[in-house]
Amino acid sequence: MTITATTTAATTTTERRKTNKWVVALSVTFGTLMGAIDASIVNVALSQIRSAVGATVQEITWISTGFGIATVLVMPLTGFLGRMFGQKRVYLACLALFVVGSALCGVAWSLPSLVLFRVIQGFGAGALQPTEQAILRQTFPPHEQGTAMALFSMAVMVGPALGPTLGGYIVDHYHWSWIFFINLPVGALGFLLVSRFVHEADDVKATMRAEAERQKKNMDWLGIALLWTTLMAVQYVFEEGQGDGWFDSPLIVTFTLVSIFGAIAFVIRELTAPMPAVRLELFKDRVFTTGTLANAAVMSVLMSGMFLLPLFMQEFLGFSATSAGFALMPRTLVMLVAMPLVGKLYTRFPPALFASVGLFFAAFGQYELSTLNLDSTSHDIVAGIALQGLGMSMMLVPISTLSMANVPRHLLSDAAGLSSLLRQIGGSMGLAIFASLLSRYSVVAKEGLRPWMLEQRPEVLARLASTQAALVARGVSPGAAREAAIRSLGGGVALQGTVIAFDRLFITGALLFVGVLPLVLLLRAPKAPPASSSGAPHKADPKEHVHVEIEV
Repeated sequence: MTITATTTAATTTTERRKTNKWVVALSVTFGTLMGAIDASIVNVALSQIRSAVGATVQEITWISTGFGIATVLVMPLTGFLGRMFGQKRVYLACLALFVVGSALCGVAWSLPSLVLFRVIQGFGAGALQPTEQAILRQTFPPHEQGTAMALFSMAVMVGPALGPTLGGYIVDHYHWSWIFFINLPVGALGFLLVSRFVHEADDVKATMRAEAERQKKNMDWLGIALLWTTLMAVQYVFEEGQGDGWFDSPLIVTFTLVSIFGAIAFVIRELTAPMPAVRLELFKDRVFTTGTLANAAVMSVLMSGMFLLPLFMQEFLGFSATSAGFALMPRTLVMLVAMPLVGKLYTRFPPALFASVGLFFAAFGQYELSTLNLDSTSHDIVAGIALQGLGMSMMLVPISTLSMANVPRHLLSDAAGLSSLLRQIGGSMGLAIFASLLSRYSVVAKEGLRPWMLEQRPEVLARLASTQAALVARGVSPGAAREAAIRSLGGGVALQGTVIAFDRLFITGALLFVGVLPLVLLLRAPKAPPASSSGAPHKADPKEHVHVEIEV
């Protein structure tokens, strides 16, 4: 992107630094895409990893929990770190840390070592998303902000969708460690591209230097400590609550109380600190608050769907991990095609209208999935997930673009960090709630089917008789055959109850998509461009025309 400067002295410097904006976008997308993929790629390899490190089912979940907790600890501090060390240095350091963590994960020799290395990975991945978002916002001109956010949304959304497919293929054909080793060449290429082609904008750099001096004199260590304590407690509750029985567990109750009181203390501290580590005053902007909450709500439904649908296909339709991943590819392909188009068309329609139509497409696609049953095939899934992909593309681009339209350039990394944090927490909350609802809906559905399974009913008698006869024909004694037939019928009832529970969850997701509509309708495009990093709009002298490429 180019702006007009007011000094001719900068000509030689800026020409030397001139870089194509698409090269900048490609450079910073590598890290974000890898971090997004690694959030889900491990899930399909848990069985193999558990056998390799000798862990229980409960213990192995810490591979994902540790990564998730580490990620959210870094996200809101992206702006703080950017002021202290510079955005480019923070991105490169986090990318290097992520690659090192990936290499260590591949050679892990025990569960504790693997969890530790996943935490290192998470610390590296935490700042990649918000930093890329800030870089793209600062690199692309105002009229191409929709395109910039389309690129960002593609990396954030396509990553988790590709993770299970890629992970399933690797696990089926190679050793599980390659799900980590594959990051090494991609990460090295991303590091080289960012080092060569990405530079911080002069106006942003100057403002951040001044902010850094104030920050060093008023280091908010208490705010950081409260933030980390609260986020660790919140993430632990969401990650482990379902497995521990929620509030039946004293530990979950304790962490819930810590998260509540920690959050209150953190907000008070950040609103009164001379130089807060996290800029909560950004939430004073209604557009930013509305867009961020809408993004988090959409992510809660989307992440739960990414968890539920592969589980249904593998557990009830007999899909392998690889085949389940490939069955979900239409949604990813639709998003890859639709998001750039939406980015181009974004300025031609009211953003709220664009996002509203996207919500209805996503809701209808979710509703289509509620018709799945035990006889469904991958063809029955395509229509629903394709509509979801189109709807998500139409929603996320305007929401992500508008949410930070009023944020000054030097605060973009702060805003992106907060947005990424709430998006991550929204996803964790959605997973926790939907996993809990799955258990509850299953119990309710089974109880609802039980009155129809009385032995006096002709259909039940016929089913028992046919099953019993088949078993007797195989040499089973009549008494044992009858008991087995009853157990088989009970298992069928339990299976159908779970299928009904999944269908109800898909309907719940559709209703939640519609519930986001009021937030979307509150989004309004700004009437004037946001202020520059100095707080005032930039005014160029028409007599002095110098091309300055902003390379963040």
